[in-house]
Amino acid sequence: MVVRAIRYLTLVLLIFITSGGEAQEDIISRVETALKAGSSKELARYLNQTVELNLEGDISSYNRMQAEYVLKEFFKKNPPDGFEIIHNGTSKGGLKYAIGKYTCKRGQYRVWMRIKEFGGKLLVYEMNFIKE
Repeated sequence: MVVRAIRYLTLVLLIFITSGGEAQEDIISRVETALKAGSSKELARYLNQTVELNLEGDISSYNRMQAEYVLKEFFKKNPPDGFEIIHNGTSKGGLKYAIGKYTCKRGQYRVWMRIKEFGGKLLVYEMNFIKE
């Protein structure tokens, strides 16, 4: 009986740990796909209700709908030639992040985003596009 309980708890713990990592990878790969396509509509699906955007030094907080519009204008001005995630991980404080490279005709941008759980769902709450 005790052995069975320990096996069950081990399995539950393993599933919990594994699913957290998959969820992080899942949101990062979905955001990567949206950025490659230059789709503000798709990207907005993974933004928190309030998100801080830094576009070439212009930093502001927006609600999700406003952020979608601002990103749409950014993509219009800078249509993507490509985007790739360079690195992702978790900070000492437990916050998830990803760093990528966005390329367009006007140059390259270092993109970094911070991700946190809101209402049981991982969402981007900060995104920065820094021209290189």
